[in-house]
Amino acid sequence: MLSTSIRSHLAGALRTGDAGTRVTLGGWVHRSRNLGGIVFLDLRDRGGLVQLSFGPAWAAPEVIAAAAAVGVESVVLIEGTVVARSAETRNADMDTGEIEVHAVSLRVLSPAVTPAIPVARGKGEKLPAEELRLRHRYLDLRRPELQAALVLRHRLLQVTRRFLSDRGYLELETPILTKPTPEGARDYLVPSRVHPGEFYALPQSPQIYKQLFMVCGFDRYFQIARCFRDEDLRADRQPEFTQIDIEASFVGQEDILALAESLIGSLWREGGADAPEHFERMTYADAMEQYGSDRPDLRYGLEIRDCSDVFRGLDFGITTSALAAGGRVRGIVLPGAGAWSRKQVDELEALAKGAGAGGLLRLKKTEGKFDGPTAKFLTPEAEAALPLEDGALMLLVAAPDHVSNPALDRVRQECAQRLGLVHEGDRRFLIVTDFPMFERDPVTGTLGAVHHPFTAPKAEDMAAWPDEPHRWRATAYDVVLNGLELGGGSIRTHDAAVQSRMFELLGIGDVEEQERRFGFLLEGLRAGAPPHGGIAFGFDRITMLLSGATSLRDVIAFPKTTAARALFEGAPTVVPAEDLRQLHIRPDVK
Repeated sequence: MLSTSIRSHLAGALRTGDAGTRVTLGGWVHRSRNLGGIVFLDLRDRGGLVQLSFGPAWAAPEVIAAAAAVGVESVVLIEGTVVARSAETRNADMDTGEIEVHAVSLRVLSPAVTPAIPVARGKGEKLPAEELRLRHRYLDLRRPELQAALVLRHRLLQVTRRFLSDRGYLELETPILTKPTPEGARDYLVPSRVHPGEFYALPQSPQIYKQLFMVCGFDRYFQIARCFRDEDLRADRQPEFTQIDIEASFVGQEDILALAESLIGSLWREGGADAPEHFERMTYADAMEQYGSDRPDLRYGLEIRDCSDVFRGLDFGITTSALAAGGRVRGIVLPGAGAWSRKQVDELEALAKGAGAGGLLRLKKTEGKFDGPTAKFLTPEAEAALPLEDGALMLLVAAPDHVSNPALDRVRQECAQRLGLVHEGDRRFLIVTDFPMFERDPVTGTLGAVHHPFTAPKAEDMAAWPDEPHRWRATAYDVVLNGLELGGGSIRTHDAAVQSRMFELLGIGDVEEQERRFGFLLEGLRAGAPPHGGIAFGFDRITMLLSGATSLRDVIAFPKTTAARALFEGAPTVVPAEDLRQLHIRPDVK
């Protein structure tokens, strides 16, 4: 009930069982309606909305006049009696629609100026522009939709804590001011005033510290961790974010994945949805071959086909050049799309080019005949080998896999939408395993860690190809839902010598350099480290999916824009020159 010395009930919590109860309510005026003699106010608090009625049969004239004069978003305190509405006056759109409060007193605790953006919205009324909403976030956060999202966020946090605590995990905290370490993105740096010229970094993740907890013998750790990454933003990315961070000792991959499936199931049930007990599995290699993505959306088919052998030997310069350079000819078949216009297919080609491809090869089949710019290069044998039925369209990319994969992935997603194959109620959870340990830079040829440098390579791969690390697979895994990555993790390297070798392969071969950058981790591993591993989930994204929001900004109280600006607070901002001097930073350097 959340009663206090000032209010007796939450307005949005009242129901028919409260009829006849005398209540004192406090909240914000959501809407006002003056019907000439009777004034109605919708009162809003954290619990929701309730209708207040000010009528001459129960309220004094001065109270009715005060109700008619009060402005929306003003904070008021009222007293009255809960009354059941008649059948014809009930409001099915409100949780409290079967009752109203006959108010007998009204006190304006805080009059509000005309709000810069409306909080109340009528059916079909559009929201103000997002930048305007973020600038006036104190009003935007009053909207019931955002309040419901943040209440759900709270509930999901509590479920997470109970779930992991019940399984013996300890909630331990790691430093926010820490040492810069390469983890895949740029660090946010914090200058030290007391140590001139030296900097802390805000953590991209608690990765090294949670491994050190395992070295210390804490066995099972979790944290609702704040993380910071200075990288280009998207609608589903923020410079500061929250993750559910988990690590455990004496575990293998299946231990972590079983925990992950169970935790996700608990969170989805709390969000009013279902998740299967066990998720589908797929290797990274199969995911890339069939879908061009390591986080494929399995709600629809449209798998990628390798047609390299069909085009090999044809007198077609584009495919001949691509195959000679070590590339392949791969594409997707779109049943029923043969009638799409050239303009529609040109739009798809623009998407492929935006993803890095040189273009799309097009083929369609109508009444047994092939058509399209590529058709004239086909031999009868090639036509017979192509997997096209009548009325289908095939779109292909002739290129190396690192070019064709993202292009076909993007085209596949768009085609699924156009063909009506995506059903929002469907949920296809997937665990992707056996990621490559390293990837080569296509320009420099140097190795980079696919996940991070602390992931353990598979022992059998190291033994089979000791001098070919590009062939090693990582003991790493991601959890995916409908093409979105929910989280990922790995079994870690717990042997200091192996970890040092990983650094060497990544170009950090100098022992002094390793000690300078990672000495505190290596020192801990040398002291005796158990086998350990873990996983981290993007908590903001999980909340976004379960709340039905379309942007991370709708589930974070005070988010940043895609330009990494906080419009309400006005951050980042210029700092006075004297403050910079105290931090040993020259204010004239940009």
